[in-house]
Amino acid sequence: MAITVSIVEDNDQLRSTLARVIGRAQGLQCVSQYASGEAALEALPKERPNVVLMDINLPGINGVECVRRLKQLAPDTQVVMLTVYEDTENIFNALAAGATGYLLKRTRCEELLAAIQDVIRGGSPMTTHIARKVVQSFQKSGASHQPTESLSAREQEVLDCLSQGFLYKEIAEKLGISYETVHTYIRRIYEKLQVRTRTEAVAKFLRR
Repeated sequence: MAITVSIVEDNDQLRSTLARVIGRAQGLQCVSQYASGEAALEALPKERPNVVLMDINLPGINGVECVRRLKQLAPDTQVVMLTVYEDTENIFNALAAGATGYLLKRTRCEELLAAIQDVIRGGSPMTTHIARKVVQSFQKSGASHQPTESLSAREQEVLDCLSQGFLYKEIAEKLGISYETVHTYIRRIYEKLQVRTRTEAVAKFLRR
């Protein structure tokens, strides 16, 4: 079954381009497009697409607020921010509102399509640069100790790769293990750390 995707973007040309790229991709289906947060919030809770690509700088209700409201109405829909902003405040506001991933609009098409697949498999796609900003912010926060002693050496290796922004496929290649094994390790990591997202897992890892 195809992964259903909706686009919330006020730039008509970019919105059309994204819809065309997604429509041509195997296993993906662009089911709707919206130019404002208001229009998206009206329709998306009924449509319930698997993934929403969300711009931050929307007219009226901005993307962060749109994500916050949408997650209350359609909690199973995964939201990936697709934006020009890469400052820490925007990143964390979006993640705190319920976004699962954060990519820049200049992200290559193949990386965007891979990110959509990744978010459905339980990942939290971010460009390496964005992931580094997240890591640096946690390091500067001086957060309190959160033990990760329950993780095996291999699980800590996998989590370290996650903190650097690696995709699951890249982790498999780096560690010389299968894609399915990476998923198994990440599921165990989430269970042991009692987290549900990549961002939460990385946060606990950096507080160790």
